[in-house]
Amino acid sequence: MAEISILFSISVILFFSPFLSRYLRIPTPAIEIILGTLAAYFGFVADYYLFELIAHVGFFYLMFMAGTEVDLKMFINIDKNLLKKGVLYLIFLYIISTISVLYLDLNKILIIIVPTLSVGLILALYKDYGKNADWLNLSMIVGSMGELVSIALLTFTGAALEFGIGIELYKSVAYLIILLGGIVALFKILHVLFWWYPEIKTYLMPHLDKEEQDLRLSMALFFLMIGLMMWLHIEIAFGAFIAGIFIATFFEHKEDLPHKISSFGFGFLVPIFFIYIGSTFNILTLGTPGLVATAFQIVTVMIVARIISSLVFVKVLGVINMFRFALSQSMPLTLMIAVATIAYDSHSIGNHLYSAMILAALFEVIIAMLSIKILGFFHNYYKSKLNP
Repeated sequence: MAEISILFSISVILFFSPFLSRYLRIPTPAIEIILGTLAAYFGFVADYYLFELIAHVGFFYLMFMAGTEVDLKMFINIDKNLLKKGVLYLIFLYIISTISVLYLDLNKILIIIVPTLSVGLILALYKDYGKNADWLNLSMIVGSMGELVSIALLTFTGAALEFGIGIELYKSVAYLIILLGGIVALFKILHVLFWWYPEIKTYLMPHLDKEEQDLRLSMALFFLMIGLMMWLHIEIAFGAFIAGIFIATFFEHKEDLPHKISSFGFGFLVPIFFIYIGSTFNILTLGTPGLVATAFQIVTVMIVARIISSLVFVKVLGVINMFRFALSQSMPLTLMIAVATIAYDSHSIGNHLYSAMILAALFEVIIAMLSIKILGFFHNYYKSKLNP
């Protein structure tokens, strides 16, 4: 009976989430998490192994989709001065985050979580602001760099929490280094191969594709990387992300492929992941003393760290767009929840901090989205005053 209740609950949430998102002006993932929490509270959703399994696949697929937005060629073509500023931004972000966590005597796991970056919800901003917004394009580039670092740290953290500091951790790190070296070599080889023989790309993914060969190859690569990560005992999300980067970098001629991949993901697998995350949050913990305060403390540290680090771009973007850039970087919903989930499952953090992190992830999305809209209003207002 539990599985029937879960199926009905998922179908209702899947259908109504976009409508509520448009009405409340809150991103759909946040709505799905909230509805998942309410469904669990009223007993419509309970623990069930298939629900958890599909949710994990949804998370890996989300990382795969994030990878399809990262074309390695854009790092070659980007202005070198801007790239240096991006690296400087990331260095400042990690330094400020570490100092803040240690000074405030917060849980050490937050040293990994506070500077976490993800392009997942940055993509959602393109729907409102288009691809001509300089601050948003810069946010995507820097976010992609930060996400690569974040996922590498997520892989290391996952191994450390699972195996502890010992031989197994060292083996995982060694495998990761070997894997990264192999991936870099493979990318270089394929870059040369496809440059000399571009027809190979169109053979693998033809323009006229009645058999959905492009989607089949993408899914084959997705599951291949998952299997490889499981065999090497490396964080699966990293492999899914690399698979997405491979698609984006070498098959740019299939312009509709990322849309195909994201349509399936956002229409089915990814919402189940967010619903599942919501179901793991016990709404009764909101009455726990200090929970909301802890969540706001995490949110404050994350946003302030990004604003201070973003000062490196103030001359490039201007003050208002610098703040919009910083706020767009302040929504690492998926990776933040991923690290929190890994830490909680390994018993490295308790239910109080886990719940605070889930709450902080939701607060961040809502605060950042609304603040970006408000800043956009002021930006347009002053622009109209200067150019009547």
